[in-house]
Amino acid sequence: MSDEPLLYVVAGEASGDTRGAELLAALTAEIPKLQVCGAGGPKMRRFATSSFSEWTEEAVVGIWEVAKKWGYFKREMARMLGEIELLQPKMLLLIDYPGFNLRLAEAAKARCPQLKTVFYISPQVWAWNRGRIPKMARYLDLMLCIFPFEKALYEASGLHTEFVGHPMLDSLAPLKTNPPRNDHLVGLFPGSRDREVRRLFPVMLEAARLLSASQPGIRFEAAAADVRQAAWMLEHLSERRFDPSFCKVGQDRFYSLAQEATAGMVCSGTATLEAAYFGLPMIITYKVAALTWLAGKLLVRIPFIGMPNVIAGRLVAPELLQGRATPKRLARAMGELLDKQKERSNQQEAFMEVISKLGEPGAGSRAASAVARLLRE
Repeated sequence: MSDEPLLYVVAGEASGDTRGAELLAALTAEIPKLQVCGAGGPKMRRFATSSFSEWTEEAVVGIWEVAKKWGYFKREMARMLGEIELLQPKMLLLIDYPGFNLRLAEAAKARCPQLKTVFYISPQVWAWNRGRIPKMARYLDLMLCIFPFEKALYEASGLHTEFVGHPMLDSLAPLKTNPPRNDHLVGLFPGSRDREVRRLFPVMLEAARLLSASQPGIRFEAAAADVRQAAWMLEHLSERRFDPSFCKVGQDRFYSLAQEATAGMVCSGTATLEAAYFGLPMIITYKVAALTWLAGKLLVRIPFIGMPNVIAGRLVAPELLQGRATPKRLARAMGELLDKQKERSNQQEAFMEVISKLGEPGAGSRAASAVARLLRE
């Protein structure tokens, strides 16, 4: 084996860039001469030793959104496959973004049968297409899963799988300050992607307006992922003629707000699990393009979409999705949550059980060790 193995790594959005960088930091410490190339974001680029393209800002979610950028993704797929054929890396490491990355893994394995293929942040095919797992086993050499129940599902189809734990445990632990919760503060968490924010923030804001009419002492604060989103939220507040003090907009406030608020409206996704980590009682909500929702209804095979509910195996936090995600319903559900201390306490107890199932800190290091073992074979 060469003293300088070549790793081609691909992440498709900002969260994958973070997870990929954590893994690469541990992996390059274990294999100092590792050569790294591929595509991802600025955090992963720091570990690149040769050709690396940044494309995480192009991430989209949903059938309609992907369809509009199909030409772009087709060109990127062809470009990456060409690089893999030219460079002949020893391993292709895919970080999350399954819609693109699974197709890339299958095509790359067909062109380069000797290529070792690894997927980190296991795709949630158990939710929408378990029948796809046997096919994945034919072109993936290793699956690194982050939820404990996934290992048996993948291995039943012959796909070698390791449970490494959830990387969230490492990134959130230093941010946990346990401040006293403000009984009069409700957090609005409309997501991190622009499309999510533009669909959900107006709904959450109108729900807040209705809620404030019945509970005048309540204050609201929204968490914005970046400067651009914060500016859009403030502009929306102004256009809808809200008093500037009605809903404060805080940039990079997700984690602190999740610990200070007495409850929150939270966009479905990783945010719900992060909010659960901090013990935030919540209403889970989501809205997507109509076509995406209809397709999802046909495909999804689990009763819940909020990860705390999925892991708990029961409805811990109420879910108001798509057509049910209306200001009136959100206001009513949040009002009931604010009025019932016992309900908030029950959610917090259930969240503690959920988080305890995610393993121990050190997911990135365990994932890196699994990758290193496969590279050395």
